[in-house]
Amino acid sequence: MQWKNLLSTRKFKVEDGQVSDYRSRNQGSNQSRSEYQQDHDRVVFSRAFRRLGRKTQVHPLAQNDHIHNRLTHSVEVAAVGRSIGIKVGEALKARGALPEAFTPYDIGAIVQVACLAHDIGNPPFGHTGEDALREWFRQPENARYLDGMAAAEVRDLQTYEGNAHALRIVCTTEMYTGMGGMRLSCASIGALLKYPWTSEQSGPKGKFNIYQSELPYFKAVAGELGLKALETDRRWARHPLSYLMEAADDICYSVLDLEDAVEMGIISTTEFEEKLQPYRPRLGSYAMEPRQRCAALRSIFIGDCVEYASNEFMRNHDAILAGEYAQADFFQGSSADCALSLKASKAFAGERIYTHPSKIKQEIGAYPCLHHLLSMLIPAIDGLHRGQGLSERQKRVLRLLDKPPRAGGSKYHAFLEALDFIGGMTDNYALALARDTSGF
Repeated sequence: MQWKNLLSTRKFKVEDGQVSDYRSRNQGSNQSRSEYQQDHDRVVFSRAFRRLGRKTQVHPLAQNDHIHNRLTHSVEVAAVGRSIGIKVGEALKARGALPEAFTPYDIGAIVQVACLAHDIGNPPFGHTGEDALREWFRQPENARYLDGMAAAEVRDLQTYEGNAHALRIVCTTEMYTGMGGMRLSCASIGALLKYPWTSEQSGPKGKFNIYQSELPYFKAVAGELGLKALETDRRWARHPLSYLMEAADDICYSVLDLEDAVEMGIISTTEFEEKLQPYRPRLGSYAMEPRQRCAALRSIFIGDCVEYASNEFMRNHDAILAGEYAQADFFQGSSADCALSLKASKAFAGERIYTHPSKIKQEIGAYPCLHHLLSMLIPAIDGLHRGQGLSERQKRVLRLLDKPPRAGGSKYHAFLEALDFIGGMTDNYALALARDTSGF
């Protein structure tokens, strides 16, 4: 893989099912507003991004306004990602690897866009919502709705993945609906994908970024970027800058989930400080109240992580560009203070925060809520597809959709549109709609 291709500002649209050029300019920052800045603005002004303000980060339906939601999390990840990207850009420039007409700030801007959009496909109730949607399609009593579909299409539905829906949103459903979506630059789309393969290649963890519906679009993007194909035409090596997006996400949630837990009274400020023990001496002798100390420690920790991640990227630069980087992430197996603190924070969150009764009770409620919505929509869509007479109730159910499906169309695409509808809901709206349509 080569940087001159990986930074492509080429943009695609879709006409009559065919992917074609929307805009093709490789001008970097040599204009008033770069292509990547345009990408940034398209994400920020999208409805899907705006709805993240009412979607779960860790704690569903949190009443405390100081707690992170998906929107504030994404904005903070973007800030950290931009910093890492600029540092990497400066190192690439010093090495002579940054193509002419591009600046370190272009690298920062690409990573910033990817970070802003990295959670844009998450459904209501976070990862629990993902599991609830998958579970409904896997239940034996619902298998009949999947009759006649290709195996890959069935797999997409049964492994609902917020990451894949993120790509679907930016390439299909937002802005130019069905005509290329947001029409982001190829570089920004590439950096967004942590798992650039289809559900067929997802393995036991079920992680993937590409539904069958977006595969033709991404093939065009991968070809433009020169992403290394791995084994099949449905799996590619990651865009190098996706590692920076991933690092920024890891850095933020590892420490900010703990800070939220302090705010909610789940853990103490002392416990928070213990996980960032190496950074305590750098606080100095300033008198600070406990939450100020937590914020100061978090700031020092993030700064150290930014420096470490950018250095690790450059240390492994050649392997990353060759598509041969073998580690799970930059922090794996490292004895650096930031890596050890990040690991300790994640482990502690798994023990004390993600399993807290207040969180679990809200998550349990996600299953009947989302199952109810699917149990309304999918049978009605299936009946329409089969040409069966719909009940008056089913006709009303279909009117809930922004764009009711057409009789005789693809059932796979109609089901995906139902998942677009439910997955796009905020926590509050999903709960309210389930309540309003249940008769109780």
